[in-house]
Amino acid sequence: MSDGGNSTNGSTNEAPAGEGPPDVGIQAISQYIKDLSFENPAAPMTPNAPPQIEFTLDPAARKLDEQHYEVELKLRISAKSEERPVFLLELIYAGLFMVHGSPPEDFLQQVLLIDAPQLLFPFARRIVSDTVRDGGMPPLLLTPINFAALYRARAAEGQLQGGTQSA
Repeated sequence: MSDGGNSTNGSTNEAPAGEGPPDVGIQAISQYIKDLSFENPAAPMTPNAPPQIEFTLDPAARKLDEQHYEVELKLRISAKSEERPVFLLELIYAGLFMVHGSPPEDFLQQVLLIDAPQLLFPFARRIVSDTVRDGGMPPLLLTPINFAALYRARAAEGQLQGGTQSA
């Protein structure tokens, strides 16, 4: 049983004075592949040595309406062996999220660029692994990402914009 002041996810919208940011609930509404590209120019040959992998990840969020946000994970993975391209995979994996509560903008940005990507990443990781395997190579298992550290690093470099993008 919940008391009258709690939302369905057990969080309240108000925090006592001086106790930090308000309790914010985030709910994944849906997840989907927005774009997937896989190029395999070396097929059917497999590299003699393990390929060199270059991996980039760019999380982004945009506001759709008062409570709904779309969060995207843009992944780009290229593999080369002896300076020859082995494969190139580009994936935009996204999710639609509902945010409960009225968080301050900087706290909302952290929820959308840390918590939401943490929910999406395991699914994107599986898509990458399956796609590379289906391309005739051993599955590529991406290591888990610390989205909080990525957020802090981007903030320190000044790469974070003030707020999320609006649709």
